[in-house]
Amino acid sequence: MKKMSKELKAGLVAIGVLFLFVWGFSFLKGKNLLKGAANTYYTTYQNINGLKKSSEVTINGFSVGKVMDIYFDTNPKKKGSLIVEFMIENTDIVFSKNSIAKIYSGGLMGGKSLAIHPVYDGEMAESGDYLKGEVEAGIMTSFSNKLDPIQAKVSSTLTNIDAVAKDVNQLLNKDMIRNLQQSVLQVNQILTTLQGTTKSINAMVLKNGSNLDATLNNMTVTTQNLKTFSDSLSKVEILAISQKMSNTVASLDKIISDIKNGNGTIGKLTKEEGLYNNLESASKELEELLREIKERPKRFVHFSLFGKKAERYKETTEN
Repeated sequence: MKKMSKELKAGLVAIGVLFLFVWGFSFLKGKNLLKGAANTYYTTYQNINGLKKSSEVTINGFSVGKVMDIYFDTNPKKKGSLIVEFMIENTDIVFSKNSIAKIYSGGLMGGKSLAIHPVYDGEMAESGDYLKGEVEAGIMTSFSNKLDPIQAKVSSTLTNIDAVAKDVNQLLNKDMIRNLQQSVLQVNQILTTLQGTTKSINAMVLKNGSNLDATLNNMTVTTQNLKTFSDSLSKVEILAISQKMSNTVASLDKIISDIKNGNGTIGKLTKEEGLYNNLESASKELEELLREIKERPKRFVHFSLFGKKAERYKETTEN
């Protein structure tokens, strides 16, 4: 077997180095030439939040590929949009076109990664299809979003406190402070006077404690006597009133009994019908007499101013 020439060896080494260079460059771009065919998908974003080429692509937390390229969309209607091209190395992995490609943060210090949230309903995605892109809020972003309302409230509270402090400073001027000091001194004097008065009252109570007890006992006895007298007086008045009422009731009973028995004028009137009829007849005759006097006064009264004998009344047909 002939030995290989130096030129052949140099050529083989150069080819090997070139292959390693191409494989390494492709691997860095997300392509693995040793694994053969792979599926390529696309998605678009307005902001990729630091996603880079060769970033990891995962499904359910399992690494399935790499980000191959990121570039701006050339469509005039989509200016500013970024197209992310990523590769899934295992062609057996399938999901529908309704799946979502979401950019997420791997940790506080880690870079951005691309996660596929697979959906298996609908038409299956094929190599070259576009998936819907979303960006997941990172830990710091979520914390910042929750902190913003609290910061706004704290800022508003501090503003209110500052305004109140200014008002208090304006209120507490030198004259106000002097007046407050004088008021405090007056209150202290009043309290001192009250303390002295309280001590005097306590001393007087201690000194005259026996007299006060005797006075209170006398007042208690007097109150009891007044109560007893009042009760006795009430009983006497009630007995007198009761006796008078009994006498009155007895008199009324006697009067009613006499009337029923026909005693007295009222009794006779109620019992003797003839007397009642006579009285009624007399009353009618008296009424007729009075009417006659009123209508024919000359018939009953005769007088003359000069002593002339009055003519006797003659009743005429007209009268």
